Amino acid sequence: MASQGSENLGIPPRLLAEMEGIAAARVCSINEVLVEAVDLYIKEQQWSSLKRYGLEKARERGIGEGNVLDAIRESRQEHRR
Repeated sequence: MASQGSENLGIPPRLLAEMEGIAAARVCSINEVLVEAVDLYIKEQQWSSLKRYGLEKARERGIGEGNVLDAIRESRQEHRR
């Protein structure tokens, strides 16, 4: 079950003070700042995972930085057929 209060999360005082400052500047709650931060963190982790997957697949297919555009064109041509 999810905790409701930030006091249960063990947020260091330095970070809590930063969050309070951000919340005051944006005229929102600390909870809103925290939810947005966690959401952004999760999205960044998902993006990193997707990039790792893409790099792995590119390596498997022998695609490097120099021939990415050629590989995209080839793939698009295959899908048009």
